[in-house]
Amino acid sequence: MAFKIASSPHVSTNLQTNKVMQRVALCLIPGIAAQVYFFGMGTLVQILIAVLVSLSAEAAVMKLRNKSIKSALSDNSALVTALLIAVAIPPLTPWWMTVIGCLFAIVIVKHLYGGLGNNIFNPAMAAYVLLLVSFPLQMTNWVAPAELTANHVGIIAALSQIFEISPASLDYFKITVDGHTMATPLDTFKTDLSMGMTSTESLQRNVFDGMTGIGWFWVNMAYLLGGLVMLKLKVIRWHISSAILLSIFICSGFAFLLNPDTHASPILHLFSGGTMLCAFFIATDPVTAATSPKGRLLFGAIIGVLIFVIRTYGGYPDAVAFAVLLANMCAPFIDYYIRPRSYGHRAGN
Repeated sequence: MAFKIASSPHVSTNLQTNKVMQRVALCLIPGIAAQVYFFGMGTLVQILIAVLVSLSAEAAVMKLRNKSIKSALSDNSALVTALLIAVAIPPLTPWWMTVIGCLFAIVIVKHLYGGLGNNIFNPAMAAYVLLLVSFPLQMTNWVAPAELTANHVGIIAALSQIFEISPASLDYFKITVDGHTMATPLDTFKTDLSMGMTSTESLQRNVFDGMTGIGWFWVNMAYLLGGLVMLKLKVIRWHISSAILLSIFICSGFAFLLNPDTHASPILHLFSGGTMLCAFFIATDPVTAATSPKGRLLFGAIIGVLIFVIRTYGGYPDAVAFAVLLANMCAPFIDYYIRPRSYGHRAGN
């Protein structure tokens, strides 16, 4: 029987990398469906663009490296990267920004370091940060949830906006009740606090449902469902996801108890923005995360604490991408200092 040696990701299951990535993509479907329902068809258009660009870039780089294009495309890693970029950016982001993000993720972040198993940063989150820092206005223009606007984004409107054919003003897709900006609930909450409003006053806005942002709660619940399915199928392990959610809950709960007027509740932190997407689909990337059980717990805890700190005291309301990239930098040190005990180890040796 042949003994095969391959690069990471190594998952403790009989599934091969392509099957693991395939299941990750399938488990993203509930979250994608929720985003389409609440924020329109733009998400599907972004997915189409991201998948085409990412797979083409993967094939082109493998051709230049004189490696098998078929094996690279069949491992489905580029597909998952494309899906994560597409669901992370606003649905009406111009097409050229999606192209830039996908090319940066595949060519620079992934293959410049040697390809799958060698990259130290999560490609999708690195691409998101590049776009956010370079084009902050476009990256904060989220469509208003369906129930707050009379102008839901259909396929024609999405294509018109994304490909800038004859784009209407983005004001067309704002909340019709009070003309609220197209910021996310976390951004709205943070802005309100900076203007001297209390958390209770901020949560009275139409974009909220009293606890979390309208639409965002169900989007996060959908990604939670997909994450639980992955845990059931043993595609991922529980350590990172649990550590992220628990650390966010503890930090935000303690801050909320100290001063509820100036801090978001744990429910808002857990079910707004990209919390569940991060906990189950992004941070659990086996290439860029820590490897040992204790290391994964620490890795997840670092992400959770960073998300809370950046959301509360930093300038970026969601903070998921920055937290993941900072934790990626720590992963090699975590693996070096937290190593699993070798077989036959005895206490005192």
